[in-house]
Amino acid sequence: MDIRQFWHLVETARDQAPDPGDGENVARRAGAALAAHPAEAIVAASQTLWDLMAVSYTNPLWAAAYLINGGCSDDGFDYFRGWLIVQGRETFERVVADPDALAELPAVRRAAAAGHDLWCENTLGIAWDAHIAATGRELPDDAFTIRYQRLDPAWNFDFGDHAEMTRRLPRLAALYRE
Repeated sequence: MDIRQFWHLVETARDQAPDPGDGENVARRAGAALAAHPAEAIVAASQTLWDLMAVSYTNPLWAAAYLINGGCSDDGFDYFRGWLIVQGRETFERVVADPDALAELPAVRRAAAAGHDLWCENTLGIAWDAHIAATGRELPDDAFTIRYQRLDPAWNFDFGDHAEMTRRLPRLAALYRE
């Protein structure tokens, strides 16, 4: 399953979800749809998912997740990127290119107003769950590799420094004032 097919799977799940903003539901639907594919396609989807996780592994996006979720551990950043993936290709690509664009998303604005975190752990298990459902077995140990890029040292600062966050992510910081 290539990137185009993976994004089609996510978009179809979003279209079928009563609330496309409910990442957990979208992830479950995507996993259920993926389970109907051959095992080889599910394994390929696993690599595609982790390639998306790798391309979104950036300090600016991590800083944005820190603002939105009031802090962000390693696992929390994984779950935030899981949420971002189930928002669909257009949103994912726009936000990876410009994390401050998160401030324009209605879901982020609602979360800021309500004090809710944005994350979706279930996204990380889409292929895992689909493989078990389709074959009765866990994904093979070598189903995917993760190739994280090096983090930008220019973003190696305390994300709790609101002045610096305001300078670097002005629109998002305005939503999440201390």
